[in-house]
Amino acid sequence: MKLVINIALALVAGLPLATVQGAEAVVKPRVVTEAVKHDSDDPAIWINRADPSQSLVIGTDKDADGALYVFDLQGRVVQDKVVRGLLRPNNVDIAYDVMVGGVKVDVVVVAERYAHRLRVFRLPDMLAIDGGGIPVFEGERARDVMGIALYTRASDDALFAIVSRSDAFAPTQGYLNQYRLVDDGNGSLHGVFTRAFGEWSGLKEIEAIAVDDAAGFVYYSDETYGVRQYHADPLAEDAEDQLGEFGRSEFTEDHEGISVYARDNGTGYLLVSDQQANHFNVYSREGTATAPYTHGLLARIAVSTDESDGSDLTTVELPGFPGGLFVAMSTDRTFQFYAIDDLLQAAGLAK
Repeated sequence: MKLVINIALALVAGLPLATVQGAEAVVKPRVVTEAVKHDSDDPAIWINRADPSQSLVIGTDKDADGALYVFDLQGRVVQDKVVRGLLRPNNVDIAYDVMVGGVKVDVVVVAERYAHRLRVFRLPDMLAIDGGGIPVFEGERARDVMGIALYTRASDDALFAIVSRSDAFAPTQGYLNQYRLVDDGNGSLHGVFTRAFGEWSGLKEIEAIAVDDAAGFVYYSDETYGVRQYHADPLAEDAEDQLGEFGRSEFTEDHEGISVYARDNGTGYLLVSDQQANHFNVYSREGTATAPYTHGLLARIAVSTDESDGSDLTTVELPGFPGGLFVAMSTDRTFQFYAIDDLLQAAGLAK
C-alpha cells in the first residue's frame, strides 16, 4: 500500500520520483551527467557557500589515462576545471576551511591508485596544492590506494585522510592508513602518518569509506562481508577497536558506496550501496541507549544506477534538488543526481 501511495503522491506533485518495475518503484534521477571518457567511479559534492547555485560535483574517471571531472548542477562538464593525466584516480572527498599558507581554503583530495599517492586540489579553481602528491602506504608491499575519506576533528580542526588499498597482500589487521594533512609552510599540504587500523575479512577488498564528522565515526565497506565502524579520531581512547558492524545479511554481493545523512540532533541515516542489486540500503545513523553501535536496516531504495559503487550526499538545499542532493555513479560512465526528498519519500522515511 505504501508503494501505491508514494507513486500517487509523486504523480500529483509532478516529481520524477519513480518508474515501476514489477512491484517495485525505481527512483529516477533529476539529472544525469555527461559521460566521462573511461570509467566513472566516485563523486564528491562541493557546496559554494557564497552562491549554492554554483556548487559543483567532482567525479573520478578511473583509468591509467584517468581524470578528475568537474560538473555543474545541470550535469555539464566544466571543461576548464578538469584535471587530466592521473594514474587511475579512484575515490575522492572534500574538506572545507583548511588552513593553507595562512588562508582558509576548500580542498578536494583524490586517491591516485597506480601512483600510490593522494593528490590535493584547491576549490573551485582546481589548483594543485600538494607539492606533486602525498605518498601513502610507504614501505609496504600493498600500496595501490583506493578509497579515501576526509575527517575534520571538531576539537582543533585538524584534517585527516583515511585511505584503503586494493591488494591481495594487504594485512587483515591495519588495512587502512590514516594521515594528518598539514600545511608545509609553502602553500602546500603534506601527509603525516598517524595510524594503521581496521579489520579486513580477506574476502574481497575495502574501497568505500565515509566519515561522520559530527559524530566522529568512520565507516567502511568490507566487500561481501559487511560494514565496519571505528572512531575517526586517532587519539580516541579505543581508536584501534572496532565499535560495530552491520549489513551482514542484506546484500546481494558487494557492499559499496556509503553516504551519511546527518541531522543536527544526532539522528539520521546511513545509505550503503547494494551494488549488484542496484539498491541503496538505509540504516539508522544512531544506535540505541543500550546498543549505541547497532544500525538497523530501515529501508531499501531501488535506484536507476547500474552497479553503483560510489556516492555522496548533502542535505543543503540546492536549485532543483529539494531536501538536498544525492550523487551516485553508474557504470555507463555517468553520475546520477537525485533529490534527497525523492529518495526519502520512496523509502517512506522522514526528513
